[in-house]
Amino acid sequence: MPSLLTTTALILLPLLYFTHTFLLLLLRQRLSPLRLLPRPPAPSLLTGNLAELHDQENTGLFARWTATHGPSFCYRGFLGGSRLITTDPRAIAHILGHAYEYPKPDFVRDSLATMAAGEEGLLTVEGETHRRQRKIIAPAFGRRHVRSLAPVFVRKAGELRDRWAEMADAAPAGGRPPRVDVLAWLSRATLDVIGLAGFGYEFNALAPRAEGEAGDELAEAFATIFSTARKFRIMTILQVWFPLLRRFRRNNKTMADAQSTMRRIGTHLIDTRKAALASSKSTAIDGDSTVLGRDLLSVLIRSNLASAGTPAAQLSSAETLCQISTFIAAGFETTSSALSWALFALSGAPGAQMKLREAMRAVPPPPQDTEGEGGDGGGGGEDAWDAWVSALDALPYLDWTVRESLRLHAPITNTMRVFDPPPSSPLADKNTDVIPTSAPWVGRDGVTRTGIEIRRGDIISVPIQAVNRGEGVWGADAGVFRPERRHGVPGLYAGILTFLNGNPLSGNRACIGYRFALLEMKVFLYVLLRDLEVGIDPGLVIEKKINVVTRPFVASEPGLGNQLPLRISRVKAHGGDGEL
Repeated sequence: MPSLLTTTALILLPLLYFTHTFLLLLLRQRLSPLRLLPRPPAPSLLTGNLAELHDQENTGLFARWTATHGPSFCYRGFLGGSRLITTDPRAIAHILGHAYEYPKPDFVRDSLATMAAGEEGLLTVEGETHRRQRKIIAPAFGRRHVRSLAPVFVRKAGELRDRWAEMADAAPAGGRPPRVDVLAWLSRATLDVIGLAGFGYEFNALAPRAEGEAGDELAEAFATIFSTARKFRIMTILQVWFPLLRRFRRNNKTMADAQSTMRRIGTHLIDTRKAALASSKSTAIDGDSTVLGRDLLSVLIRSNLASAGTPAAQLSSAETLCQISTFIAAGFETTSSALSWALFALSGAPGAQMKLREAMRAVPPPPQDTEGEGGDGGGGGEDAWDAWVSALDALPYLDWTVRESLRLHAPITNTMRVFDPPPSSPLADKNTDVIPTSAPWVGRDGVTRTGIEIRRGDIISVPIQAVNRGEGVWGADAGVFRPERRHGVPGLYAGILTFLNGNPLSGNRACIGYRFALLEMKVFLYVLLRDLEVGIDPGLVIEKKINVVTRPFVASEPGLGNQLPLRISRVKAHGGDGEL
């Protein structure tokens, strides 16, 4: 009898769990005010529009939907559930300006936690925990401190330039320049950068390696986590709404092993930094001039030491550990993607590439690299480096090129939010909110409204790339790379959502590392393109795939996966300017 009861319970409990969730989903769809918004037809009753939205850029799809349904409409998710999607600037300003009332959905945070090896990193936490962490971490990404990392950027950009120059020089005389997968090489270079600048760790990803030689253990662990990121499957959708199923993901053992490696090495890095910094007399945020003193992890630990006895001003050990993988996740793949797309854009616009090169030649080479202690390449003195970075930042055409590339090729093309105000919010006692819109709209019931009513738990999608390419802002050639369009447009963020700027007083989820990313991009473009030229084979079609970040692939070579093959050649001698 007991065994029969046990068997019955094992059958009924999962059945009740799935039935309960299923009925709640149907009830939510029935009651959601989002059902009144216009919507495109859904090709599937089970998965709605999810399949056509997944794994591709979809700027054209959004443009067609917007032309038909307006800037705000619904698409269908699992079991026909309504999800708001909007390109309306007023609506987006409300959502991003109230970031703690509109956090990332649980399933997005869970996915980020899996990718970033923990639930306590800045990417995954929300509410007051995020506010506290951001306040502690922000000094590490301040203008002065980021500028102090310029020698690391220059050193790694120089190593990459030298590797590409060797390939160009090895090409047969009179033949075509070598075809180089710049995505793969930039990924290696930016991994080296985030290792040194982030936590004083040398991945040596750019170093020559013998055939069959194993790579760095931490790099391999992170590559495993990124390569096993979830793709579009029915099981993936079910895991969104049935959290119990997340225990049965593919590659769980592989992911767990990789995360264990990251935690072990990360803990060692933290302990090493604590010991070194505890013996130092200085607790200033900017610290000394070595890589050990400048890397982001050292800044965080030094801040903790300076705030001893004030827990609210410190990161816990678990939080500090999570920031290591967060730095890698946020600063490695995104920057390599952004730089790859910048070179792609310039390869197809030789005139713009020539203008950029001529502009950059007006800035002298960086201070002499004396390979200081730690291999940071920080020779020349801080004042000299600061003056060089100022000269680089003062180049309008370089700034326009970076901004235009980020507008046209945002590394992250979409962000999701859910209306779920925390207990501390003025909206905590309310189950609904009204998102303002730029213009009235007519619902499916024929009623004209001036805002979008939304209920707690409703999901919103902000298509960053579609907003960045909006013809209403940039004109009919919004899909064309044209750096000159930035002339006279004030502000870093003008007209683009790439860095998700929001309201600092209402929960700032804007990219905390934007200064780091921009300076790294500018330094790499300066170092690479002063001496090298990038081109692309005529007729080669490069398309985009979305898997965490936007990656290029060759349409005619899908089996080769993500790649960006460009032709690399040396720039002909130019008036004795010389190499870096």
